[in-house]
Amino acid sequence: MAIRALFTQLFASGFFRRALFVFLIIVLFIGGVQLHRWTGDKTRHVRFQHDIVNGFYWGSEALKEARRLSPDEASANPWTGFCRGYFALYDRVRHQAYKKDYGLDYPPLRLLVMAIWAKQVRSEFPGVDDGHPKLVNPLLKINLLCELLSAVAIFLLVRLWVRRSSGTTRSSLLRGLPLQHRAWICGLAAASVAWLEPSMILDAHGWPQWDVWILPFYLFAALAALKNRWFCCGCLLAAGAMLKGQLLFVAPFFILWPLWQKRWTRALRVLAGFTATAALIVSPWLLRTSAAWIAVLAVAGVSSLFLLRRGLPHRSAWIAGIIGCAAFVIGAFTGGSFAWLQVGFIYGSEHYPYLFISSCYNLPSLLSKLGLSLKEPLLSPHFGHLGFDLTLQWTLRLLYLGALALCSRGAARQMRDRDPRMLIAIAMPWLLMFALLGQMHERYLMWGAVVGAVALGVSLRLSIIHFIISAASTAMIVHVMLIDKKFEGTLPTIHLLSSIRPYASGLVLVCVTVCLWNTLSTRIPVFQHRRSDSNTVPSLSLGPEPEEA
Repeated sequence: MAIRALFTQLFASGFFRRALFVFLIIVLFIGGVQLHRWTGDKTRHVRFQHDIVNGFYWGSEALKEARRLSPDEASANPWTGFCRGYFALYDRVRHQAYKKDYGLDYPPLRLLVMAIWAKQVRSEFPGVDDGHPKLVNPLLKINLLCELLSAVAIFLLVRLWVRRSSGTTRSSLLRGLPLQHRAWICGLAAASVAWLEPSMILDAHGWPQWDVWILPFYLFAALAALKNRWFCCGCLLAAGAMLKGQLLFVAPFFILWPLWQKRWTRALRVLAGFTATAALIVSPWLLRTSAAWIAVLAVAGVSSLFLLRRGLPHRSAWIAGIIGCAAFVIGAFTGGSFAWLQVGFIYGSEHYPYLFISSCYNLPSLLSKLGLSLKEPLLSPHFGHLGFDLTLQWTLRLLYLGALALCSRGAARQMRDRDPRMLIAIAMPWLLMFALLGQMHERYLMWGAVVGAVALGVSLRLSIIHFIISAASTAMIVHVMLIDKKFEGTLPTIHLLSSIRPYASGLVLVCVTVCLWNTLSTRIPVFQHRRSDSNTVPSLSLGPEPEEA
């Protein structure tokens, strides 16, 4: 009791509270940066070099294309020549590919980052070998920035929803604190766990890969949705998808969620933001003639004039969405190129026709033990002269879509009830994607492990499940990194990780099921305040959202 009284008294002091939070944030930031760098230094001997080489190769190909299309070397080096080669690379790869084996599976923005990186490396080391690219640090700094932004977004998410929710953790240390202070503590705890997430650090600095680039886009999209900024949510999702296409698998969550609330305009605003941003990014490929640009400008003028006169709410969102749709339609009819779509997205979705890649703890991994394959037909119904094969790949996709729809329904219900488990619903799409879909790489659970840190703002039980998922994600990444090098001293570890894969798969599926159950359940969580205690907690004025009034 004395400890709790002292804890409460200290937090009653505004100066002490602010100083403590600033000190903790500084320590966590500096310690996290050092941990990330230390991980990168200590894992160089097991670094998965292929992804670095691949990124550098395709960035260099954009530079080669710039030189090929330029009249001389001098005109190829400036940024105008660079853009010429970058925009032409997709078409060249598509035309030269043998049996549609493109090799390139980078969406437009990721290819742009790799091309800029290769340009920087080539300018400092003109004769550098493709197999040993120098100066990987710029990409690692981008990884570090995205990790930091992800932690900040998780802090904002947890703090916002703990403030809004009707209940919070029943920790004896936090019970006597005002709701606002508890929101800060839960948010800081979740952000700290995300910032120090071992699987993310290994993926971004030990491997290294570029998976972490899309996390800030998803998390800030969720934050925008919670704040009723659905158009911004769609814009963030589109920008993130242009870095890594896997974001498209979880993006429907933000459309189904408002549909379950019967808020049709919110779903349309997400689609408008997504379409407008995607069209803006790929417009150099879509609109290749002056006539195409004139047609888009005409549509923009007519739609703006019509909607501004009508005085509809969210006019700017509808105008942007109409212009985005017009860009795609006009591009299709005026000879625009869709090579960016075929090479950067569609090819990547069919590049690995396997139930799972490397070492995965998920349902497809268990199904492979039964001798099933991704393209194996499970049903072959016929309707007269029409027939089709329902493969295992599509069965898993339908199962995932059904689970995602249930997850979206749970999110709509938890948002209506201002329940803390709304945070778990936000993390569920990533967990379901890895657990149910085929063609998953072992790294892809990292997204669920990072976003799942929001569980620290919900309950102790779900926090424990988060740490189990984090351990499983880390183990899979370690397994693949060790297999790639196969040092004699690591063989026992490789054998152990291989032998536990079926059991770990079952454990991950159980954890995902528990999280989904908590998302769908209507019961009051065990670790929330009881209704009878609500009078003892200072209330926070949380007026309804403008659209919900």
